[in-house]
Amino acid sequence: MAAKWDADWWKATFDMRQRVLTILFLALIIATGASYLVYRMVQVRVSKNAVQPVSRIVVAAHNLEIGTLVGDMDLKMGEWTGSLPKGMLTNAQDVQGRGVVSPIYEGEPILENRLAPPGAGGGLAATIPSGMRAVAVRVNDVVGVAGFVVPGMRVDVLISGMPPTAQVGVGPEVRTILQNIQVLSAGQNIQKDASGKPVTTQVVNLLVTPEQAEVLSLASNETRIQLVLRNPMDTQMAKVPGSAMGILFGTSNMMPGAAAPKARVRPAVVKAKAAVADKPPAEQIFIIEVLNGPKKGEAKFTAPPEAKQ
Repeated sequence: MAAKWDADWWKATFDMRQRVLTILFLALIIATGASYLVYRMVQVRVSKNAVQPVSRIVVAAHNLEIGTLVGDMDLKMGEWTGSLPKGMLTNAQDVQGRGVVSPIYEGEPILENRLAPPGAGGGLAATIPSGMRAVAVRVNDVVGVAGFVVPGMRVDVLISGMPPTAQVGVGPEVRTILQNIQVLSAGQNIQKDASGKPVTTQVVNLLVTPEQAEVLSLASNETRIQLVLRNPMDTQMAKVPGSAMGILFGTSNMMPGAAAPKARVRPAVVKAKAAVADKPPAEQIFIIEVLNGPKKGEAKFTAPPEAKQ
C-alpha cells in the first residue's frame, strides 16, 4: 500500500511540474512576442522622426496687424519638421516690404495668402480683393453698434428718410438696402483697447462691389445710415418690405413703396367756342407812304366791302 501511495504521489508531482513548465514556457513565448512588437513600434517611430527633414521658415517676431508693411525687424527664422505646407515662406526677402492682409501672431509661420502681392504696399488698399471697393461710412456710437462693428464682422445697411414720392400720412421710411456686407476696417485704429473691449469708431469701411458703392455713396449723402450687426454664419438674404412712421402709429396701412391710389379726376367742362363765321371779320386797313419833296407822310385807307370778300 505504501509503495502504491508513493507511486501515485510521484506521478501527481510530475504532472503538476509538467503543467507549470508548460505555463511558464507559454508565458515566455507571449512575453517575447510582445517585447518584439513594442521594439518594432518604437523602432519605426524613431526611424520616421529621423527621416523627416527640418526646414528653416520665416515666422513673425511679434503680432502683425492688418495693413502693416512688413520690415526686417518684424521677422525671425524658425524650424519646421516634416514637409512644408503649401504657401509657407522660407526666405525673409520674399516677405519684406509686403502688406499684411490677415492678422499674424507672434511665432506664427508666415504664409503667402496672409500677405498682399509684391508691390501692392501696405495699408487698407492692400487688403481689398480684386474687383471690390472699400466705402467709408461715417458712424457714431449708435450707428456703429456701440463699437462692436470690427473688421471681419458682417452687417446689414439700413437707411431712413423721407422718400421723394412719399404719400401723405405715411411719413419717413426705413429700408434695408444692403445685406451681409463685410467690414473691412473700423476707424484708424482697428484693434481693441488695452482692456480688450472694442474701440468705438467714427468711420467704418465696408467691402462692396462697384454697384453697391454707388448705392452707399448716394445713401450716405441723402439719408441716415444705420448698421445692423449679424451672425457671420448667417448668409441668408432676408426679404424685408421696410417700415414707415405712419404704419408704426397706425395712421396708415400703406406699405412703403406701394403705389398710391389714383385720384378720381372730374371731367373738365369745356365751353364750346363760338363759330368763326359768327365772329365779325376785322377791318382791313391799308397804309400808304406819301413823299412830297422833303416831306414824308402816311395815308390810311379802309378796304371797301367788295375787297374784304
